[in-house]
Amino acid sequence: MKFGDAVLRAEAAAVQSENAAVRDEWRSLNEAEEAAEDGRGVTRRTVLLGAGLGATTLLTSQFLNVRASFGASGTGTLIHVFLFGGLDGLSLVAPANDPVLAAARPGLVLPTGGSIALARGFALNRAFEPLKKYLDAGELGFVPGVSDPRLSRSHFQCQDACELGGLPSETQGRGWMDVLTSRLGPGTAFRSVGVGSTLRRSLVGTQGALALRNLPALAINGDAAFAPRTAEAIKTMFTGLDHPAAESVEAAVGALALASRISSVAYTPANGAVYPAGLGDGFKTLAQLIKGGANVRTAAVSMGGFDTHSNQGTNGGHLFTLFGQMASALRAFFDDLGDARKNVTVVLSSEFGRRVAQNGSGTDHGHGNVVTVLSGQKLSSSLLGTWPGLGTLDNGDVPEFNNMFDVFGTVAQSRFGLSATDVAAMFPKRTFKPITMFA
Repeated sequence: MKFGDAVLRAEAAAVQSENAAVRDEWRSLNEAEEAAEDGRGVTRRTVLLGAGLGATTLLTSQFLNVRASFGASGTGTLIHVFLFGGLDGLSLVAPANDPVLAAARPGLVLPTGGSIALARGFALNRAFEPLKKYLDAGELGFVPGVSDPRLSRSHFQCQDACELGGLPSETQGRGWMDVLTSRLGPGTAFRSVGVGSTLRRSLVGTQGALALRNLPALAINGDAAFAPRTAEAIKTMFTGLDHPAAESVEAAVGALALASRISSVAYTPANGAVYPAGLGDGFKTLAQLIKGGANVRTAAVSMGGFDTHSNQGTNGGHLFTLFGQMASALRAFFDDLGDARKNVTVVLSSEFGRRVAQNGSGTDHGHGNVVTVLSGQKLSSSLLGTWPGLGTLDNGDVPEFNNMFDVFGTVAQSRFGLSATDVAAMFPKRTFKPITMFA
């Protein structure tokens, strides 16, 4: 034991020595930066590049832009779920006993006997039965015929536009949820989170969103026994320095500490909630963060597999299975949140819909689609927005009856109490027209 103590003391002394050297380097850099501001020869860019060399292991882009007070108050959470591949919305929600659908897709219509009734004569795929209690409570609704004139039938073009809130040239490549986050004011390092191996395009921008697979993945590498001391040593290195990176480090260390605290105890979902694998794993992580006090404001999750050119299986099979996974994950999430769900809204959308007519056992790329909304704020109906019917198609597609960005903007505005100016900033080339969605 004495030998072990001696080793620890030696390591501590080495860390202190390294800290002193790094702090001296930062002081020199600070002086150089001040000299640059006074016009004495060193540019701010040179200073920041030099500073980055001493902190690259921690100061990633995930933390550099936080500038936040840890533990700030929040006004709820908006979660966007992107369904990759082009969801066939008519297989999820459709007008019941519609003659156009019966003629164009006889093998893919929703069955009259087994579907779930919605408002205005619509039917919901029975795979969504796990969410029936939230449908009955007025917390689940659907917006049909959703699209935007700028969307093509290209997966990549549409995915970009949907996540950016317009074309790249219109948005400067900044995601609409990143702009939304900037409108919500300061918060914790977890105020904007993308659950997955990469950050969703909708969260890319200036607000330093975190990308994580799960909470344990956000940790200091190395022996867990030394993690707290390592974090404290890193924080000490930057304490008392008048430099933006010092704030970033403080926020980063705070994020690590909160993630460690939340994940240190085995998580047991409340109210008997059981998360399915896949999409359910992402929602379980978000439930841990929300219930753990991380003050998540915006979050993004994704699910793939919706490019159903064949073997679609609306009433059983591939697509039916995906719908069941979606519904089970959402049910577990809202069950687990309990009363906390009143402050949470989930929006699910895809890059485009499918053509009205089936093509063999599947459907091809189309236009108008359905957006699903699950919210602790009571909705005005189970079927939302405008629906004039399928009497006139858009070149064989569901027409755009409701603009996608009006739907997103209405949800964000209601969730956070945004002004029309705030919404306009999220979708710069769209004249915002609110939709009646909430009671």
